Amino acid sequence: MLTQSTRRWLAGLGVAGAIVAASASPANAEEAPIELGVYFSDTTLAAGSEGKIDSPLLFASEPVVVEGLTVTYDYRDLDGVVQVKPDSASPECQSPEAGVLVCTDPFEIGLEEWAFGGLFNVAMTPTAKAGDGDTGNLKVTVSAEGLAPASHTAKLRIGEGVDLAAPGEEAKLSSTPGGKFSAPLTLSNAGKTDAKGAVAVFDLDYAIRPETQYSNCTYEDGHLRTCTFSEVTAAGEARSVPLPYTLGKDTYAPGREYGYYNWMTVAEFEDFSAYLEAGGISAGQPGNGPVLSLPKAPSKVAALGFQADTDPMNNWSGMTVEVTGKNGTDLVAVGDQLTGKAGDVVTATLGVRNDGPAALDFGRMGSPVTKIDIAVPEGTTAVEVPDFCAPLNGDEQDWENAGTPGAKLYRCYPDIFIGVGEEQTVDIDFRIDKVIANAAGTVTINAKCECEGFTEDLKPANDVAKILVNAAGGTGGGGGDEDGGSLPITGQSTGLIAGLGALLLVAGVGGYLVAKRRRTRFVA
Repeated sequence: MLTQSTRRWLAGLGVAGAIVAASASPANAEEAPIELGVYFSDTTLAAGSEGKIDSPLLFASEPVVVEGLTVTYDYRDLDGVVQVKPDSASPECQSPEAGVLVCTDPFEIGLEEWAFGGLFNVAMTPTAKAGDGDTGNLKVTVSAEGLAPASHTAKLRIGEGVDLAAPGEEAKLSSTPGGKFSAPLTLSNAGKTDAKGAVAVFDLDYAIRPETQYSNCTYEDGHLRTCTFSEVTAAGEARSVPLPYTLGKDTYAPGREYGYYNWMTVAEFEDFSAYLEAGGISAGQPGNGPVLSLPKAPSKVAALGFQADTDPMNNWSGMTVEVTGKNGTDLVAVGDQLTGKAGDVVTATLGVRNDGPAALDFGRMGSPVTKIDIAVPEGTTAVEVPDFCAPLNGDEQDWENAGTPGAKLYRCYPDIFIGVGEEQTVDIDFRIDKVIANAAGTVTINAKCECEGFTEDLKPANDVAKILVNAAGGTGGGGGDEDGGSLPITGQSTGLIAGLGALLLVAGVGGYLVAKRRRTRFVA
């Protein structure tokens, strides 16, 4: 199961489980019982290979702890073509009949509304009789004590084995904010079989924007997502094309920006696209420019058939862009001004605003752009607190009691990205226990702590704002001496800038991506 920090990171990326429960928690549990959910990715296996290891994505209509969690794999449609066996990390499994595998976890398991994998891993291996073009269904069913089972049917295909590869070394580049540069997109065929087409899936930082759009590539809000090529790459052959990019004018400097791409076979990208569609996630729309081709002209083949990569760990490459110059960020604390009589409950909107000129993108580090410490105003009690705010004691957050009312001090976390002009706030309800003229609390951002965070704010003086209750006059909403008015959210949402690379992590490509995504971005 994912750790709490990993869950928070994935949630920040907007992909923590691309697959989520179809409906919100019911108002009355007796009227609408908790429903289980399961998803298993369509999979293409290379004939004659050792196959692939994967796990189902599990979720529920609302958070629940279950007992007797069981996953059943029914591959009778593929019996004799594919073997499905428990991976060494799986709980106890039994095969009551040919083509059926039943695995049960003896411990209590917590399920969430977003899907997570890593439980009930299985190895899917083609048999000696499996041949290119064989297809069948794998029905995966999840059940637990007291809950109705749920099922999902995945498509399994047998394809020709190929070995797509990318350069082992990343490109080293340099640019100033607003500058232009190019980086190579290179495909090698490290196997013995011709590769009939290929798809590049990109994981680019928000700052790295395509200079030109191509009709065989897809884009989401101007960010490059994928490029599909029809060229046949012969065994031992390499192809490469320079891609032109622009570094956003709102890029923090000095610093580093990163970009990666991953090669998939056409069939494997079809499998990945089905996963994205199930999660309601778009891989973007085709560009409005010419076709991007790799150096050699496409070869004609009778049929593409299915192909699967025999070594997906060598499919990655990318670039590191050293950002030169000076382009900083001014984060501003956002306070509020409240009025009411004793016994009233009033809502304060508190948080942080980015006055630029640079955006902050902590996606590679997986940490929030800052910390928002909220000191409750004198004479009031916090009675409604969101669950991403936790009571604070010194520098220790009490996450066991996150969202619990009654504390005097809270630490809340914003997103891992904040655009220029964007305001990220949290609503906290305060009960006025006693009317005290000019009662004040504070909102403090960029608080010092022994943790990752932003430390180079351009104007530290506006890192503290007041929460005024029944003020006799003046303003209380701004940061420091700044005006307290809030700005509309104009920055880019994290869900759109995270890149499909993060989705590959959820889909099971694994630890290589984790290592690549956690990179140092800022340079002192």
